[in-house]
Amino acid sequence: MAVTLEQAQRVGYTCLKALLRFAFMVANNLVAIPSYVLYLIVLQPLRILDSKSFWYIEGVLFKWLLAMVASWGWWAGYTVVEWGDDVKAVSEDEAMVLVNHQATGDVCTLMMCLQDKGTVVRQMMWLMDHIFKYTNFGIVSLIHGDFFIRQGRTHRDQQLVLLKDHLEKYYRSRNRKWIVLFPEGGFLRKRRETSQAFAKKNNLPFLKHVTLPRLGATQVILKTLVAPQENGAPSGGDAVRKESKSKGLQWVIDTTIAYPKAEPIDIQTWILGYRQPTVTHVHYRIFPVKDVPAEPEALTNWLYQRFIEKEDLLTHFYETGAFPPPQGQTKAISREMTLSNLWLVAIQSFAFLSGGMWYCLFQYLYHCLF
Repeated sequence: MAVTLEQAQRVGYTCLKALLRFAFMVANNLVAIPSYVLYLIVLQPLRILDSKSFWYIEGVLFKWLLAMVASWGWWAGYTVVEWGDDVKAVSEDEAMVLVNHQATGDVCTLMMCLQDKGTVVRQMMWLMDHIFKYTNFGIVSLIHGDFFIRQGRTHRDQQLVLLKDHLEKYYRSRNRKWIVLFPEGGFLRKRRETSQAFAKKNNLPFLKHVTLPRLGATQVILKTLVAPQENGAPSGGDAVRKESKSKGLQWVIDTTIAYPKAEPIDIQTWILGYRQPTVTHVHYRIFPVKDVPAEPEALTNWLYQRFIEKEDLLTHFYETGAFPPPQGQTKAISREMTLSNLWLVAIQSFAFLSGGMWYCLFQYLYHCLF
């Protein structure tokens, strides 16, 4: 079939736009990430004198970095509509966020939709696959104190021990509030067949839109961060006792991400912007941690039930284009999440000005020394 001039122009425009967006992203990374690292190097004396203030500043810089990533999608027309419980109500409390995982764009979506949730972004900890340690953002996550988990049976027990140690060492000493994890342990397309085979073997529900979650990391987080009196079982260990002001983990936020037509956005699309403007839908359901069982078998069943509910939510969404109303209500209310373009421009400008400042400073030092 012959290609019309209009089609050729459209393809050419899309390619040019993608190229320009990629160039901007590279430039953005080249100034923002080194600036983040250099600011924190200069502030090391403050870390010794006033650790709380140091990690406050680090958190602000971290939030700005995530906002820059969010801006790449926002300016491409990749927006978010939120459903279910209003998580702003618990933004100052400690919470564990359980998210279904379909593609690399899930992380970008969370970076965007959590920007307007108070102090959440600067005080959150991420659990992510160890491969992300070797990406351009890896150094930032290492400094911030995120945990890189290695998948596979051979590493599982060791990784859970390392996770417990990591939480006890960094979570409250850096004043973290929210911890985000993807309990499925991988992308839907990679795990679905294995999960369905496991479900069939163990007489569990057949799931198409999510996979059965893994218990390990969730159990470690609850045992380490929940204050003993909240679930009636000894947990939290020294990490809770050392921080007497902390109430411990108070909420579990079950988060379900849905893409129109079940077509997830990946990081390449987020960066290059060649897909048409897309609205991603995010559904929240908040559970008091006191209602989450501590015993392994009961916790497993509870966690499975959350993902069975996710399956129902996503099935309804793909059939109707909306999430179902909460139980006892007749209509589901959605909220359009917004970002300020002025604020995004301001932090991008700060990044490029910082990059220029550091470049001039190093040029000056080089000429002074040589």
